[in-house]
Amino acid sequence: MEIIRVTMERLEFVYKRFTTILVVCFIALPVLFMISMMSQNSKFDLSAVFGVKVQNAIALEPKYESSQPSSTLESKLLNRTVAPKFGKLSVSGNESSQPTSISNDNLLNGTLGPKFVDTSSSRNNSFQSKSMDKDKLLDGLILPGFGERSCLSRYQSILYRRISPHKPSPFLLSKLRDYEGLHKRCGPHSISYNRTLKVLKSSHVGITRECKYIVWRPDNGLGNRMASMASSFLYALLSNRVLLVDHGTDMADLFCEPFPNTSWLLPKDFPLRNQFHNSQLRYAHSLRGMLEKGRINKSMEATPPYLYLTLKKREDNLDKQVFYCDQSQVLLQKVPWLILLSEQYFVPSFFLIPSFKEEVSKLFPEKETVFHHLGRYLFNPSNRVWRQLITRFYDAYLAKADKRVGLQIRVFHANAAHIQTVMDQISECTVKKKLLPKVDTTKSASSSTKNQKPSKVILVASLYSEFYMNLSNMYLAKPDLSGEVIGVYQPSQEGYQHRGDNIHNMKAWAEIYLLSLCDVLVTSAWSTFGYVAQSLGGLKPWILQKPKLAGHGIFVPCKRATSMEPCFHYPFSYDCKSRNNLDAAALVPYIRQCEDRELGVKLFNDHQKL
Repeated sequence: MEIIRVTMERLEFVYKRFTTILVVCFIALPVLFMISMMSQNSKFDLSAVFGVKVQNAIALEPKYESSQPSSTLESKLLNRTVAPKFGKLSVSGNESSQPTSISNDNLLNGTLGPKFVDTSSSRNNSFQSKSMDKDKLLDGLILPGFGERSCLSRYQSILYRRISPHKPSPFLLSKLRDYEGLHKRCGPHSISYNRTLKVLKSSHVGITRECKYIVWRPDNGLGNRMASMASSFLYALLSNRVLLVDHGTDMADLFCEPFPNTSWLLPKDFPLRNQFHNSQLRYAHSLRGMLEKGRINKSMEATPPYLYLTLKKREDNLDKQVFYCDQSQVLLQKVPWLILLSEQYFVPSFFLIPSFKEEVSKLFPEKETVFHHLGRYLFNPSNRVWRQLITRFYDAYLAKADKRVGLQIRVFHANAAHIQTVMDQISECTVKKKLLPKVDTTKSASSSTKNQKPSKVILVASLYSEFYMNLSNMYLAKPDLSGEVIGVYQPSQEGYQHRGDNIHNMKAWAEIYLLSLCDVLVTSAWSTFGYVAQSLGGLKPWILQKPKLAGHGIFVPCKRATSMEPCFHYPFSYDCKSRNNLDAAALVPYIRQCEDRELGVKLFNDHQKL
């Protein structure tokens, strides 16, 4: 009995000790977890969420990080003596797997205020909890539950950009949902994809396959690429094809995947990759080459398994003539694989091709919103670009201003005289149109003014630093007559366009997106970089005119765009029925001459809706 009693006492002691340890663990583990999460999230820009000072949150150049105290750097930034730049991009490949630092529940419930600053109470009132979910999903363009952590920008863009007054049509939303199902069914490495891929090994195809594809290939700079990708996607919607994009190494990790539960990236083992840079093989299998040799015609039952299409500015004129003809679309519809090379925004052509005209008009009853809707749907910055470039720069330099003026400046002849000419043109345009205040050249700016927070900021997007320096020195040295405090910021000065450089393209994409967040835009004529920014932001910019466009000897520094659509620089000029040349700008009232290029055309709203 004594042994049993001792044993019971020991068991009771062990049980009490175990219970105590268990209670301590239940208390300690959540605390340790919270500390761990705070440590992990310290590298995120939490200051932006909680409204803490943000100048020191941006990843500045190493020389500023190591040698400048934070207070000194902040003072220099306020005085515009240090040029703000993008920070160094980290090489971490785990951005997409990191948890978001902004609660998705808070976004849905509208408990976090928008970072887009505006003095208009009506805009702030629109961010009410009852409409936050709808606004977050861009009026239905974006699907809920997409995997938000993998693409923070898709759902957080509402915190930075004003709510668009342009609403997608119900037919467009339905078409996008149908396309998402098609892409999931026919996307890379699916059963249908693998089955259709076998067609490439055959000489002819006599039956219609379940899945058809258009493979987009890159050409020219990022603005051109985004414009042609959007055009290719619209063609995919209209022709019931699946869009696959060959981004290559210089476009890696720029955009999030736009379609749920699948990929739009062309697989690396795609069989025709070895032909992409072989001009002889491309011509032999091109639409132009086969038509010239009589190897295909419109009445053929059996067609080639693939064709190359080139819709570039001055190349393969026959491809351009044939592609825009309605009869040719009957032939192309039989070809399972179309390989497209283009740097043009060829969207306006679909409003003139009879077999597409009715449907595309139904998709976009407000005709100048094509890129605005498709661009916001397709092009969401990757987590790497979003976190390390866009939001850090915006929070540090643009967020607290009352107004943001974006200047996108493209200079083709970067000599001192030409840069000064463009600078004079910018000054004349922005002051005459009351976009920026005029400075008092007879006085010097006071030190107290220099240290004030800017009420208006100028975002300069240019390869060169001269424009930033001139504007910065002008508003730093002289007081402006309006009494406003002007800040001037430029994220990067690359000096020249770096072909094939992934980091360069990331910076370019970040600057395009930042420009789209501005209230007012001034852009350069003929620049697709500016076109994409204005369309994403739903803006009609002031376009800096080229001197040769000024009429009657009077130089017009800038002209207001009357449509936010990109310009189709080299449109079709061939009448398929008469086989004569035509003027595409004279066929329908909603396709007219571009404001910045006489030979180009673009989409406008119908006359009665202007």
